[in-house]
Amino acid sequence: MHILLAGGTGFIGQHVAQQALERGFELSLLVRRPQAAAALRLQENGAVLVEGDLNDRASLDRAFAVVRPDVYMHSAGWYELGLARARRQAMWNVNVTGLEHALGAAAQAGVERVLLTSSTTAHGDTDDELVAEGFQRRAPPRSWYEQTLVAARQVADRFLARGLPLVIGSPAQVIGPGDHSAYGQLFRLYLRGLLPPLVWAPQGAFSFVHVQDVARALLTLAERADPGQEYFISGSVMTNREMLSTWTRELGRRTHFVWLPYPLALATGAAAAPLLRLFGQPAFISTEVVRSSYVSFRYSSERIQQAFGVRLRSAEQAWQDTIRAERELLAERSG
Repeated sequence: MHILLAGGTGFIGQHVAQQALERGFELSLLVRRPQAAAALRLQENGAVLVEGDLNDRASLDRAFAVVRPDVYMHSAGWYELGLARARRQAMWNVNVTGLEHALGAAAQAGVERVLLTSSTTAHGDTDDELVAEGFQRRAPPRSWYEQTLVAARQVADRFLARGLPLVIGSPAQVIGPGDHSAYGQLFRLYLRGLLPPLVWAPQGAFSFVHVQDVARALLTLAERADPGQEYFISGSVMTNREMLSTWTRELGRRTHFVWLPYPLALATGAAAAPLLRLFGQPAFISTEVVRSSYVSFRYSSERIQQAFGVRLRSAEQAWQDTIRAERELLAERSG
């Protein structure tokens, strides 16, 4: 099976690319910057680099014509909460317009199967209910990122209606070493002893899943799933309070966290975001991050497990493995 993968240098995509190579698939990577270190590492491992830009439809048409893949996997996307208003259009161009260009190019090239990496965030808050595929959004988006996911799913649905052989894999809250989400940023601060013990949303609930499991599930869908279907990819549900308990237990600490009330948490986010941006950091503490913490994202992966025998570690195990890997990385950097 010959795969053309977009987003292969991203957090999820790097694991997809490496596992695809390990499984013996022929892999071409669609990249904007072939000289990027992550792209070159995958090239050394056997991937073929093909230059293309999601915002340049002509470059995508050329890439599909050169590669002629059996499967196109779209794992490209911009994930960030607390994004400055001035950068919103740029995120839209990647997550929505870029997807439309890519699916259009895949359709024109007559690709046999297309696998879109979406997210359960596209469906939103489940209101404490554990839900399966087919769940319809009930709550408004809480971030600009979430708005782009909703719009991207509308793009995907239009292409499905036109007959594109599209499969949608929707991971839940993905974690693992190197995770650049707010969870990853906050954990690494805690690991280094730099996180103030001020937290929020103790009952916020998320379906955590390890990035390696996500990559394996996506490749399974690319190889075996019938077009027109969506599959949730999640481990199990954990509240923010339970997550912090796991952090303290695994690191052998006795941190007394102070749970801020919602208005004070919002004020903290509003004050922290511009300071983080001033120092060149993503605003992983911001009003968007705070608002997005007061949710219940409870998604079941029973369908993909039953259909394909995909095994997904629990939220607890996913965090334990992430913590172990992050500790090893920190030890290596510290010499």
